[in-house]
Amino acid sequence: MSLITKIARLKHPGVLREFTWPADLLTFGRFNLIYGWNGSGKTTLSRVFRAIEQRVVYSTGEATLYVDGHQVTGQDFPETTVPVRVFNRDFVSETVFPVSGGDVPPIFVVGRESVERQKEVDRLKAERNRQETALQQARSAHQHAERELDRHCVERARLIKDSLRVPGPGSYNDYNKTDYRTRAGQMVTAGDGPSHRLSDSDRDSLLIQHRATAKPKVATVPYRFPSLKQLHSDAAGVLSATVTSSAIESLKGDPTLSEWVRHGLGLHKSRAAKACLFCEQSLPGVRLSALESHFSAEYDQFLQRLDQQRATLNKLLEEVKGLRLPDRMALYEDLSAPYDARRDELEYALKGVSAFVGELLQALDAKKSQPFKSTQLKVEVPTVDEDAVGRLNEVIARHNAACDDFQARTTRARDRLALDLIAENLGDYSQLAVAVKAASDAIGPLEQDVRRSIDEIGRLEREIVEHRQPAEELNEDLRKYLGHDELSLQVKETGYQLLRHGQLAEALSEGERTALALLYFLKSLRDRRFDLSHGVVVLDDPVSSLDANALYLAFGFIRYRTQDAGQLFVLTHNFPFFRQVRNWFHHQKGQNKKGVNQRPARFYMLDRVHGSNPRCTTLRALDPLLEQYESEYHYLFACVHRAANATGATALEQNYGLPNVARRLLEMFLAFRRPQIAGELWQKLKDVAFDEAKKVRIARFVHTHSHGDTVGEPEHDPSLLGEARAVLADLLELIKSEDPQHFTAMVGLVSGPAAEADSE
Repeated sequence: MSLITKIARLKHPGVLREFTWPADLLTFGRFNLIYGWNGSGKTTLSRVFRAIEQRVVYSTGEATLYVDGHQVTGQDFPETTVPVRVFNRDFVSETVFPVSGGDVPPIFVVGRESVERQKEVDRLKAERNRQETALQQARSAHQHAERELDRHCVERARLIKDSLRVPGPGSYNDYNKTDYRTRAGQMVTAGDGPSHRLSDSDRDSLLIQHRATAKPKVATVPYRFPSLKQLHSDAAGVLSATVTSSAIESLKGDPTLSEWVRHGLGLHKSRAAKACLFCEQSLPGVRLSALESHFSAEYDQFLQRLDQQRATLNKLLEEVKGLRLPDRMALYEDLSAPYDARRDELEYALKGVSAFVGELLQALDAKKSQPFKSTQLKVEVPTVDEDAVGRLNEVIARHNAACDDFQARTTRARDRLALDLIAENLGDYSQLAVAVKAASDAIGPLEQDVRRSIDEIGRLEREIVEHRQPAEELNEDLRKYLGHDELSLQVKETGYQLLRHGQLAEALSEGERTALALLYFLKSLRDRRFDLSHGVVVLDDPVSSLDANALYLAFGFIRYRTQDAGQLFVLTHNFPFFRQVRNWFHHQKGQNKKGVNQRPARFYMLDRVHGSNPRCTTLRALDPLLEQYESEYHYLFACVHRAANATGATALEQNYGLPNVARRLLEMFLAFRRPQIAGELWQKLKDVAFDEAKKVRIARFVHTHSHGDTVGEPEHDPSLLGEARAVLADLLELIKSEDPQHFTAMVGLVSGPAAEADSE
């Protein structure tokens, strides 16, 4: 528990303008009573405490307090965590006031915190309206962005659907905006849109696959290219070979004749003819021998070898000529172009083979007519693309594979085309999606702001409702406090409607306002947000403007509801109330201990500083007469007696408060001595048997320089204030003449041990 032990220093433009805690003054205890007339600085002290309560910098002046032995300045108040609750005139003015608006009847809201909360609720509601407007605008923007994105998705999905739909079942026959948006979103997230774009040729090929119908398989081309190098080598060998024999020169030099004769010789030998089959003349034996020698076995073998080589070459030519390639129409349309290219490559290679073989045949034909002459082959081996058959067959294999996988192939083609169509306008989709996300992202914080405002409004309104006490309980307190039931409170929203005799109360008296505010304050000490047993409670003139009956009821409320406070300060100018609090404090447990520092209750007074100019007051120990006796009258008599009997020169400023003291003393004395006379003080004074001139001087003194209860700045009238000591002596003489026994007893009191203790 934190206790405020003392106000070390206070610099203020009011009467506590240069206050420093006196060295001999006891520090504050748990219970503290401060007595002081109006204008002596009570409100100034309460406002220092209130700055701590509100946790604001004390800006009216300078203040330094000690809390649990630690120094705290007015600049430190915002960081000070001492729980404080202050009742003073500021609290009253902020607690009960009319709230009106338009034709709405006045409503009296109870509780400054309720008022502040209601203001905060109103502010939050206005803020919530702005937030909801902004939220609605954000939602409209989001809806617009969604519509634009939806329109884009619908258009692109329709394009994909129209482009890829097929008769019968098809995965794209029911393609919709959701399908498009899902895949486009994945593509944007992956960032692989460009990889799905197709070249024009690839797109055309896939479109052909998409539109294709099923076809039968096609046989591959069985052709194998011969070894051209080997053919060249074989032909070159034949051409370089010669026949060794007894050659007949006439035949050797004439290939045509030689061939004719060789053929004829063969006919004669096969028929065993004795005569020439041409001229039917007999054949000379020598001639036949010569011819047989010319056309020897070696010659025949060479010719056979030559013919075999020629036959091989002719067979190769026939194979090329007889090769039949598949019709391009038998393949799927998307393979037509690669098939045509591979077929052209193969046909070109076959033409090269045919031309080469033809040249070899021509060379062999020429050799046949010149078997006895070695010749050189002048034909070069061409470079032929022997892989052309394989490449062509690869296209055919693709076709055949497509036949086996027709459905999956067309599906893949459509999928790739769909991805291409999505990627084609992916930038537009991304831009629209970003706009949607930005609009959506803007909604979230606004929704949170609205929810926070709604939650905060709800919390504050619940706290306001929780903060109010039930109207019936407050009404009962009002009846006890005011002594009548004219006023009543009716619950209305977050406050109370104040009624007088069942009708709206148009105005409240000062006492009614104070009573209502005090009741609320005392109940607020039980607020769950304030720990009374560890808190500091400050009451500044809580019974102001109350009649005597209400005063005692108020004291009962105060005592009952503040007795458990961690620390209590009561400041008052009302002596009956002061007396009640003083007696209460005197009966606190431990108050009779010998050591004053161990006593829980402390008593102080705000008193004028003698000789100060301008006038100022200070906090000091309570005058023993005020603490020990049951009447303020004792203290006032002592003040007048001391001033009248003071020795030495007296500064004019020291007399400024004496007219007020004298008036109060005279009013109390005559109220007892002349109770039958009502009205002004002068009416009672005239009835007293005393020197008329002195009575006039006393009346003029107390009327001119006093202002009821208020110690204000007195008028500067040296002609009278300078006579203060003499006038006060006259006043004491008047009391003595009116009641000598009373006067003697009072002088004995103020001049006894109590007075001596005070003078020390």
